[in-house]
Amino acid sequence: MIGMGPPGRIFLYRGAADMRKGFDGLAGIVRGELGADPMDGTLFVFLNRHRRALKALYWDRDGFALWSKRLERGRFAPPPGDSGVIGRAELALLLEGIDVQVLHRGERWSRPDTNR
Repeated sequence: MIGMGPPGRIFLYRGAADMRKGFDGLAGIVRGELGADPMDGTLFVFLNRHRRALKALYWDRDGFALWSKRLERGRFAPPPGDSGVIGRAELALLLEGIDVQVLHRGERWSRPDTNR
């Protein structure tokens, strides 16, 4: 298994990307359409129009790294929202094919405020 360091941010591109694009083509989308620097430590995630293929591009100290996954059955279910920034948990669910919209986060325990 190839290890990947923790990205600074994770950005999910909300448009449809051409999966024939490689390092330079995806970095061009980041620069041209997103107005971002592809070498700033952000992990950029792209889906194709049918949401059956995914590519992730990131800068790895001395060059670009590109990771891809194609589903043989089903589709990737991106998390809802207009913003492209997602968290590590949302990325993990996306990669596993879990639809975030049907999940419900239960109540969580929190420490009571003792300064009353």
